[in-house]
Amino acid sequence: MTASIRHYLQFSDLGAEEYAWLFKRAALIKKKFKAYEKYHPLADRTLAMIFEKASTRTRVSFEAGMYQMGGSVVHLTTGDSQLGRAEPIEDSARVISRMVDLVMIRTFGQDKIEKFAAHSRVPVINGLTNEFHPCQILADIFTFLEHRGLDAAGNPDPAFLRGKVVAWVGDGNNMANTWLQAAELLGFTVHLSTPSGYEVDQAVAGIRSSDSYKVFKDPMDACRGADLVTTDVWTSMGYEAENEARKKAFADWCVDTEMMKVARADALFMHCLPAHRGEEVEAEVIDGPQSVVWDEAENRMHVQKALMEYLLLGRVD
Repeated sequence: MTASIRHYLQFSDLGAEEYAWLFKRAALIKKKFKAYEKYHPLADRTLAMIFEKASTRTRVSFEAGMYQMGGSVVHLTTGDSQLGRAEPIEDSARVISRMVDLVMIRTFGQDKIEKFAAHSRVPVINGLTNEFHPCQILADIFTFLEHRGLDAAGNPDPAFLRGKVVAWVGDGNNMANTWLQAAELLGFTVHLSTPSGYEVDQAVAGIRSSDSYKVFKDPMDACRGADLVTTDVWTSMGYEAENEARKKAFADWCVDTEMMKVARADALFMHCLPAHRGEEVEAEVIDGPQSVVWDEAENRMHVQKALMEYLLLGRVD
């Protein structure tokens, strides 16, 4: 691996100024997509997608995005590769990275993707791990800026984020961890409300201090005055055995219309999907006028296209 290789394994792997560039590029790339303008900066480049955890949005957004950028895709799962047959991760990384230009991995432990990246000759992107989901938060923040934070020229303006409040209601999971990293880096505050026993661990989240977040026992208090309210399923993939216990513990952490009423009048609602209406969110909220979940889902593709372009080509005009 050379020193010039950049990986994207957690949100903190890039700096604030780099995110400003990515948001601007994502807006431009999305504009080209909507205008049916061909844009193939990644012609003759190949993305390997490795799935230990199945996904709809991650696969479609990366695969469609890479094809739209002129590249090609190799799709691998543990069932049809040596990754599921006890080959050392280091060996898989050494082989796969000699044959492709970019690797996206969606897996369980963050240690797996860190180990793969350490032995890869090409950039590695975290499509999701138990600890982090950086591509989703990249899309979420881009969507927030797209709806509320454009500058006079119509470009996403990260300065808008300073002083804003994002309310996280639910599990202290990979999404919550990544929101905390984003808040520390980009200057906003996260209001966290999780059931007892499901709190965010600051050490796991990988943040330096607690200055960028506040903890609330009552989710209603977390939502009060928030600019954005967001949540996730109560039981993430890999924790299915805890489903019934989680349903009981999270019963009061359903984002409902009352929570949205105490947020700012122009507050947005987000959910990374798939959603369970009647559990972590009321149908009236996710299907209501403040919800931007469909834009959020589409924007995974656009920000990931900008990210892949940046990791492979750097800043382009």
